[in-house]
Amino acid sequence: MSWIREGELNLLERISANILKAGPMPKHVAFIMDGNRRFAQKKNMERQEGHMQGFNKLAETLRWCKHLNIREVTVYAFSIENFKRSKDEVDGLMELARQKFEKLLEERENLEKHGVCIRVLGDLNMLPLDLQQLIAKAVLGTKAHNKCFLNVCFAYTSRYEITNAVREMAWGVEQGLIKASDVSEPLLSACLYSNKSPNPDLLIRTSGEVRLSDFLLWQKARELHREHQALQQLEADRACAAEHLQSHGNGKPASGQRRREALLQYTACREERIQDFLEALKRKRDSFFNDLWSAGVSA
Repeated sequence: MSWIREGELNLLERISANILKAGPMPKHVAFIMDGNRRFAQKKNMERQEGHMQGFNKLAETLRWCKHLNIREVTVYAFSIENFKRSKDEVDGLMELARQKFEKLLEERENLEKHGVCIRVLGDLNMLPLDLQQLIAKAVLGTKAHNKCFLNVCFAYTSRYEITNAVREMAWGVEQGLIKASDVSEPLLSACLYSNKSPNPDLLIRTSGEVRLSDFLLWQKARELHREHQALQQLEADRACAAEHLQSHGNGKPASGQRRREALLQYTACREERIQDFLEALKRKRDSFFNDLWSAGVSA
């Protein structure tokens, strides 16, 4: 089964699509792929067949999203918690992933035609090496595409994503790229696996269950108003600039003009530090995929 199904919608589907497009449309939709095992049990089929049917339904859903002009889709394909399932089921899911990423690599021309960029979000180190290499080929082979984006969360949980973002900021402090005072909510967001994507407008769980299951918790939490975040950052910068003036002053209170100049200088330095850190983080992550690609080619 192809990842990107071709073909036009039938009459009923076209009518439904036109009705939906008459109102406001989301730009980014996230799906929790759930219920495959329950579906298999209900239909008296093997669990692996249930997972296969789940992928087929995903391909059908992606076709709908394409026709509805939804530019970005994020799917929760495999949670870190799923590693706790039986070895046979986990091995079956890994084999299914191999087959589907191999199929994706066979469809490069189709992906290029539709401008589909594939991103895989999660800790790939938890996966078998050959699967990591397939994923790296898919990610690097489509990274220049920019018409639509498919984010596949694999070996992922939101808590792990947040924890990893904190580790990345700690790495930045250890490397001297940023200061501890530079750590903030916006910086944490920029360190997430999903940093290239806007927050989802709509989250759908396919099985009818009503729980997030540790998926995109940071992204779906109520956001502080941007002006509030900017005010918080301004107050933090003022405190740091004041501390700098106090430690480098002659004991006399600084003038208002001097405080404003110090604040502007500190803010500019902080923004430059953060930009340099984020560029270093991007290089580190790109290097991980490039090394996997190279190892796969030479193998």
